[in-house]
This record gives sequence, C-alpha cells and structure tokens, in this order.
Amino acid sequence: MPTLVSTARPPDGGLSSLSHAVWRADQMASGHCAVTATGYSLLDKELPNGGWPKGSLIELMMEQPGIGEIRLLRSAFSAIAGKRRIALVQPPHLPHVSAWANWGLPIDSLLWIQAARSADALWSAEQILNNGSCGALLFWQSHLRTESLRRLHLAAQGSDTLFWLMRPLACMRDASPAPLRLALRPAAEGLQIQIVKRRGPLRDDPILLRMNDMPAAPHPFNAPQGAPSRHQAGALAENAVQAPAAASLVGVMAAEVPAHRVN
Repeated sequence: MPTLVSTARPPDGGLSSLSHAVWRADQMASGHCAVTATGYSLLDKELPNGGWPKGSLIELMMEQPGIGEIRLLRSAFSAIAGKRRIALVQPPHLPHVSAWANWGLPIDSLLWIQAARSADALWSAEQILNNGSCGALLFWQSHLRTESLRRLHLAAQGSDTLFWLMRPLACMRDASPAPLRLALRPAAEGLQIQIVKRRGPLRDDPILLRMNDMPAAPHPFNAPQGAPSRHQAGALAENAVQAPAAASLVGVMAAEVPAHRVN
C-alpha cells in the first residue's frame, strides 16, 4: 500500500503563530487563562500570565502555618472580597476577625468551614469548586491521595475560583497534578519562595519577597493557645450563615459536616 505523505505546511511563522496552543518548556506559558495579580511585581513576572491562575489547583507548601502565607494572598483577597466570598476549609487556627477587618475585608464575605473528618473537608472543598459559590478557596490538608488531588484539580478546572491548597513542605517531593507549586519559607521581613513547578522554565534560585506590613500587622488567624472566645466564634458563625450561601453549604459553616465517603 503506498504511503501517503502530507505536503501541508504550517502557516507563515510556523509554531510562533500557534503561541497559545503550543507551550515550550524553556518558555513561560501564556494563554487565555484569567489571573489575579499577586500584588508583588517580582512574583507576578515569574508566574505564567502574570498572576494567580483562576480555575486551577495552586499548591502552597510550608513547614508550618503563620509564616506569612496569608499575607501573600492579601492582594487577591482584596480583589475578590467585595464581589464574592472567600472560603477557608480546615484552617489550622480560628480566623482572627479583627485582622481581616483591619485589611478592609468585609467579614460577611468570609466563609469558615471546619469538618470533623478529612474526607468531609475534602467533600466540602469539592462542593465549593463545583457550585461556583466562592471567588476564592483555601484548603488546608496534610495528607491527600493522588486520586483526591486529581479530583480537586478537575473540579478547579471547571470553575473560575482561585484555589490554594495549603500543604506541608515535605509534600514538595511528591508528584502532583497541580500546574503551579510554590514552597514557602520564612525570611527577614518577608518570604522566600521556591518555584517547585510551573508552566515555564526551571528556576533554581528562590524569590525573596519583602512584605512591609509583616512586623506590625495582626495575624489573620488566632494563635493555637487557648480556646476561642464565644464572641469570636459566634461572630464568624453568624456571618457565615447570613451570607448568601448555596444550599449545599448552609449546614457546613462552623459546624460538623455530614459524613461523606471520598475515594
């Protein structure tokens, strides 16, 4: 049988004319993905399309919470909070209402979810991504199976939500479907950010990001010592329930999440 050879040629410009469809590993990816600026030009220029990608799984890995990871997201919160809610699923400490208000973020845009089991927390995160009720989701989880990471990644791709998965620094050695993975370490007056994975060339040197408000500004989460006051817990629960939440999330705020089996 004779072999058929196509004589078709790419249009003038070759692969350069397909810049949005072809990504070369030695070049920063670009496309039609919507992003939100980080508020730090030094970091923006190192991220594909110049900011936090919407509809994508973003992993932030650190040795312990409270090193400045929430302040890193402050600019994105400010861009979202006036329009849509911000969901916090399984945060390590009780959200500090005064600190969020000091940032100019409306408290009624804050959604706090604490589940009794990891499987229930995972289910809650998936529901938020699937129903599109929130503009941003922060999900703290230490141990996730590969199947669970894939489910979160697929759910994120079907949404326009900014989704950060907060994990221990040791997870940077594990494989992950997340297109963007950053390792965070404390540094003088800021953060040291290592780009573990991105759609772009490798970068060995960490980014030193200075945050001028770190020494003086109150932390957005209470310290783990001592039980939260009744006023603080009540304010968060009341604001979460009063927010125009989707029906599937109303029974989740600051309460036990119904048991769900997650594979």
